[in-house]
Amino acid sequence: MSIVQFLRILWARRMLVIAATISCVVGAFVVTQIVPPRYQGQSRVMLDLVKPDPVTGQVTSPQFAKAYTRTQIELIKDYRVAGKVVEELGWLNDPNLLTQYQNRPAGDDRDLKRWAAQRIIDGTSANLIEGSNIMQLTYTANSPEVARSVADALREAYIDSTLAYRRETAARTAAWYTDQAEKAKAALASAEATKATFERENGIVLQDDKTDIDSARLAALASAGAPALGAVMPTGPTPSGAQLAQLDAAIAQASRTLGPNHPDLIAMKQQRSILATQAAREQSASNAAAGAAASAARVGAGLLEAQKSKVIGQRDKLEQVKALQAEVDVRREQFLKASTRAADLRLESNIGETGITPLGNAVTPQSPIFPNMPLIMMGSLGFGAAFGVLIALLTELFGRRVRSIEDLTHAVQAPVLAVIAASPQPRKSPWSGFKRSPRTGAKIGTRVAQA
Repeated sequence: MSIVQFLRILWARRMLVIAATISCVVGAFVVTQIVPPRYQGQSRVMLDLVKPDPVTGQVTSPQFAKAYTRTQIELIKDYRVAGKVVEELGWLNDPNLLTQYQNRPAGDDRDLKRWAAQRIIDGTSANLIEGSNIMQLTYTANSPEVARSVADALREAYIDSTLAYRRETAARTAAWYTDQAEKAKAALASAEATKATFERENGIVLQDDKTDIDSARLAALASAGAPALGAVMPTGPTPSGAQLAQLDAAIAQASRTLGPNHPDLIAMKQQRSILATQAAREQSASNAAAGAAASAARVGAGLLEAQKSKVIGQRDKLEQVKALQAEVDVRREQFLKASTRAADLRLESNIGETGITPLGNAVTPQSPIFPNMPLIMMGSLGFGAAFGVLIALLTELFGRRVRSIEDLTHAVQAPVLAVIAASPQPRKSPWSGFKRSPRTGAKIGTRVAQA
């Protein structure tokens, strides 16, 4: 079918197309006048996704931000939030709502609050504005005032529910951590008692640096043994002995040149006698000190060996004490962590920060979102025209007509040799094809078909 044939069909069936279009437009207009209008009330909140938690200091990571916002959207449409809205707006005492509740279907066994809350949930929607942390809460109702008031109440109930949920969760978790801290404290006391009993029974006490007293004493004796051994090493001549040797050399030198009665030689000999006495005393004191040092070294070596044997003998007990001390350290760390976390959660359960900032009140909508008269009328016009064209084509399909050379060629599948134009004919009377009977005067014969 060519475009010319299509246009000829539409022109021939134009009244059908026009009738279908007018019918759709009139029907759409009637529907817009019958259906109740719907208004949307909108309120906004800002989610502090990039703001750290005031207690824990944690920040929501980007990979969890999408899941967090999805959770918040579902929380807005939860019965807990919707129930708060119903109570805040006083719907449980609304006569109109009570009448509608009484006329509900017979199979609906919900109570009034849940039934009214479901109406809130059905009309509620929420979405995160693209490229921002702002969430928009929308409620659709048949009245602009109801849409506005429910949108505001929905925002406040959402913020209150978020705060209550956070506090309840923190309180439950704090109670659990407190219980764990008490258990860790009892385990710590038991571990410390076991360690103290073992130390008392075996005479082993660990110091703060995780070493026992006997090991510390062995280390002290080992470090003190080096100077004691050095004290018994052979020493050189005393100072008086060195001076005496020098004086002997001087006397020998002077004896070669001076006589035995020379005053200088006599003085030097007297000085030598004094130095010899002093050197003898110094040597005696040095020998006594060396003997004492050797005796102390022998005693220290004995003590070192005895202490070493003692430490080696109780090595297995020392390892057990260290294991008990490690158990005490683990229990203490568990107790400190549980206590710290419980304290943080108790603080969080009393906090008033929700991480949600309200962004002003909802505005009463001035025009309904449905029905949108211009959009519906233009849509019905387009739909009616398309529907009319479809009906025209179907009618033509079941009642094909020959209106042009193309139609004839398509119908008979033969070439057209010539086209004879129809000459205009004068109009004839509808009774021109009848003759009058000469006998009765009645009109007889056949009626001539008009072209």
